[in-house]
Amino acid sequence: MKHAAAGLLLAGAAALFTSCAAAQYPDRALRLVVPQAAGSATDAVARILAPEMSRPLGQAVIVENKPGGALTIGIDAVAKAAPDGYTIGMGPIGALAITRHMVAKLPYDIERDLQPIALVARGNMMLAVSPSLPVKSVKELISYAKKNPGMLVNASSSNGSPGHVAGELFKTMTGADIVHAPYKGGAMAINDLIAGHVQLMWESLNSISPYARSGKVRALAVSGARRSPAFPELPTIAEAGVPGYEASTWSGVIGPAGMPRPVVEKLNAAVNEAIRSPLFVERFALIGDEPAGGTPEEFADTIRRDAARWGEVVRRSGAKID
Repeated sequence: MKHAAAGLLLAGAAALFTSCAAAQYPDRALRLVVPQAAGSATDAVARILAPEMSRPLGQAVIVENKPGGALTIGIDAVAKAAPDGYTIGMGPIGALAITRHMVAKLPYDIERDLQPIALVARGNMMLAVSPSLPVKSVKELISYAKKNPGMLVNASSSNGSPGHVAGELFKTMTGADIVHAPYKGGAMAINDLIAGHVQLMWESLNSISPYARSGKVRALAVSGARRSPAFPELPTIAEAGVPGYEASTWSGVIGPAGMPRPVVEKLNAAVNEAIRSPLFVERFALIGDEPAGGTPEEFADTIRRDAARWGEVVRRSGAKID
């Protein structure tokens, strides 16, 4: 009885300590891990989000880039962090719904080891080609690819990225023979697209928009289910000749599993407040992405749904980490 009573006392004390710590949270700066390189689409979102999150939290939110490993290095750092709310991360669709189907053994289990906090943004990718490529529409691209099998190279920001699997989906739906070339970040891939070293690319609007507007790359279409407000003149790929094609993107904030629920709720509230801020809304309107928001449970549902969808695309295409 004495041992049982002591155990209950210790459990009660631990719960009280956790409750007090959560009530005082946060009392120091937070680390926001980005599993991609500086200048990438996810990094751009994080750097708009971080200062806006810091206002409701009352503490600095510091962006830390941990690229590599097909997005797994940064996500692993979050999964293995102390579940105290001081290390959180950006969870893009590539890391949470795509690479799990392409990496033989992840160093973490997405459902078991990660806590979804809030969806931050939804967006489109742009299908763009090098100005040196003699095509000006999606139909012309398909025709050129079929006449020149294996001669076109699709650059992507990394293996397992949305740009990678968007290209694989395009290939399976059109029969086009296009080679994939993964880069270590979207910025390097865009530079090679501009230079004509690669011929086409699916890339997030928030990364490639300035180059499309300036004419350094030629925009053909957007990848989502509807046109982008930032480029209303651009058709969707489905409208432009590939019926049923859709490859939307999203990114959200995640943390390690085991975080106290009050901490998760504070972070969720901070994200939802941040994405309603005038600066966030203004910056996103320029690039065509849309602030998302919602509950941790809604974000978890999005991850599960899109993981199932992209798993089927990966299996059907035979795409792998190459």
